Amino acid sequence: MDHSNRLGELADKYGDTLFRAALAILGDVQEAEDAVQDTFLRYLEKRPDLRDGAHEKAWLLKVTANGCKSVLRFRRRHPAVELLDIYPAPDSGSRELVEAILALPANQRAAVHLHYYEGYTSEEIGTILGQRPGTVRSHLSRARDALRRYLSEEEGEG
Repeated sequence: MDHSNRLGELADKYGDTLFRAALAILGDVQEAEDAVQDTFLRYLEKRPDLRDGAHEKAWLLKVTANGCKSVLRFRRRHPAVELLDIYPAPDSGSRELVEAILALPANQRAAVHLHYYEGYTSEEIGTILGQRPGTVRSHLSRARDALRRYLSEEEGEG
């Protein structure tokens, strides 16, 4: 199969998913866009032989997550407030939840995004992020605790 033609299909099919995952990890729109482009370049370089759609998506997410982790090693700053208008929320009244998610450390933010927004199990997330499933479960647990605290503080102020 011609990988350059396939690249267009993959970009159409998974581009938004990869962008949201990269945005969740990096907290920066331009860096997330760059990470997605880098992922597709890696696809062209590696020309992986992927068995089916689930393997394609997992491979692309893993490459995206690894690229994002490389970016994070070079910068240590928090996500910009403007992301609140871009990051996907379950409904329009979830601004506080999105704000709380974006305030999480990058490893917890990535686990939350892949689990709750993309529907991956802790085992699958571990494969994508290069972590043990127990580590992923720990990130998810800590994130849930932090989100509960954050949201209860927000309610107390309101």
